[in-house]
Amino acid sequence: MSGLLAGKRLLVTGVITDASIAFSVAKLAQENGAQVVLTGYGRLSLVERIAKRLPEPAPVIELDVTSPEHLAGLADRVREHVDGLDGVVHSIGFAPASCLGGGFLDAPWEDVATALHVSTYSYKSLAMAALPLMQPGGAVVGLTFDATKAWPVYDWMGVAKAGLESASRYLAQHLGGRGIRSNLVAAGPLRTIAAKSIPGFEQFEQAWTERAPLGWSLTDAEPAARACLALLSDWFPATTGEIVHVDGGYHALGA
Repeated sequence: MSGLLAGKRLLVTGVITDASIAFSVAKLAQENGAQVVLTGYGRLSLVERIAKRLPEPAPVIELDVTSPEHLAGLADRVREHVDGLDGVVHSIGFAPASCLGGGFLDAPWEDVATALHVSTYSYKSLAMAALPLMQPGGAVVGLTFDATKAWPVYDWMGVAKAGLESASRYLAQHLGGRGIRSNLVAAGPLRTIAAKSIPGFEQFEQAWTERAPLGWSLTDAEPAARACLALLSDWFPATTGEIVHVDGGYHALGA
């Protein structure tokens, strides 16, 4: 078997449609020699249907990242399909409607807590649930949206992403001794299910397509997926706690 990820065993979360970054990650990973196990929650039949569009059949495991029971049983469920993991992809985020679209000042704590639990704390939870399956050289890779700035309409999801970026650095610190890396990919805006749920998201789209130095496609998730694959591979053995921007260079510009 050849390819960048030849022989690697990956757990990929967040595949909902074939437009998602996670789907591109799973597809490219298989094409580059990896075995892939998917997780889904809520719409499991949808994930199973989308999984059939991959180059090879991929098993789907139900996983609610806020459920202690699901997390505790994850390793055993994964072992039904592969004998270990070399990489985990965290592509999970959710915020109640009150937390987005300009509702920053009014969103109640209960909704904010949900956003932080699902979008931020789950990064650590997922990594720890998968840890019994991982060996030195393994990698955890998550997806963020540049949280160094306050964006229009992104509101508490922006705060959650800032927490995710910090959590990745702390995970890098605490898992480094075990030889496991933690890195994030900061993608530009893409027309995914998550993006469509944010009122006013078109503001991002116009800015990126007009200003990104390399240009930016709102429908091509492959560049972000390629960065994930690189971080999951053996080509970044001494890189951890990093955020790789895949946004056409937009983050490097001033206002």
